[in-house]
Amino acid sequence: MRFFAVVLGFCALLAQGPARAEAPSDPLSWLGRIASAGQRLNYVGSFAYQSGGQVETSRIAHRVRDGVEYERLEVLDGSPREVIRRGNEVHCVLPDRRTVIIDEAAGRRAFPARLPGVPGGLAESYRIHKGEVSRVAGYEAQSLVLEPRDNLRYGHVLWAEMQTGLLLKSRTIDATGALIEQFSFSDLHLGGEVDDALLESKFEPDADWKVVNARGNGVSEDEAGWTLTEPLPGYTLTSVMRRPLGRDRGEALHMVFSDGLAAISVFIEPIADASAIGLGPVSNGAISIYKRSVDGHLVTTLGEAPEVAVRRLGDSVRAVAR
Repeated sequence: MRFFAVVLGFCALLAQGPARAEAPSDPLSWLGRIASAGQRLNYVGSFAYQSGGQVETSRIAHRVRDGVEYERLEVLDGSPREVIRRGNEVHCVLPDRRTVIIDEAAGRRAFPARLPGVPGGLAESYRIHKGEVSRVAGYEAQSLVLEPRDNLRYGHVLWAEMQTGLLLKSRTIDATGALIEQFSFSDLHLGGEVDDALLESKFEPDADWKVVNARGNGVSEDEAGWTLTEPLPGYTLTSVMRRPLGRDRGEALHMVFSDGLAAISVFIEPIADASAIGLGPVSNGAISIYKRSVDGHLVTTLGEAPEVAVRRLGDSVRAVAR
């Protein structure tokens, strides 16, 4: 499960010419433009990810043709990594491990398509207002500030390209205003055709490569067998899946709770001995992680949210009485 959670986190770091439209005046309309632009536009560019002392640069190419999204994300620093997306199928290519991990993109949002399709519900959890207009990657950008209404989520500042609404820069901040993480385009070409070669993997897996099918099977909330003793304000259950853990290891239940921007995952897997596992809270950059043992199961809760939110959600998880 621990490898699987890391894989999902990494995969997570996964139309034609831009339509020119009059820039809206209210912030909620801006959020709607941001939500759609990252999914419907063609673009090619490079962006940097910063968290603490870590800075990582990636190259992205995105194309929409006949309503289907195609995308290739290549991490340019450290070990080579790629995320190739065709429609709802995602391939995470890890050449150093000679491994390809296959998963589904449904429900996932990564820069620059970070917002939900209908972002209006964010106003319940955040105070939203327009900031200043500035330049990002050579484009004029309108900034939007999302201030959390409680301590269960981080604050965000978003910079949207003035004409199309594409998200050019995204900053996550804590309660003191300190930077937690940031994505920012350094160069970007908007619109036009995106060549097929930019969307194909540069690696050629052969028979020696390992192919891991990480796709899960969706189940209903009633079939999950686990629930919360107390809901987390502002967060709703958005998906429930059973995911394979590997040969002879059974399955893990994967539940996702979201406020429309922040998302917290809960993984539940059977364990024979919890004493050999480090329980309690840990952190990994912008990700808060909390582990506890419940009824012979390891419950791992993780997400880009404050520790208090991740711990509170994890402590509320319980098995449904049969």
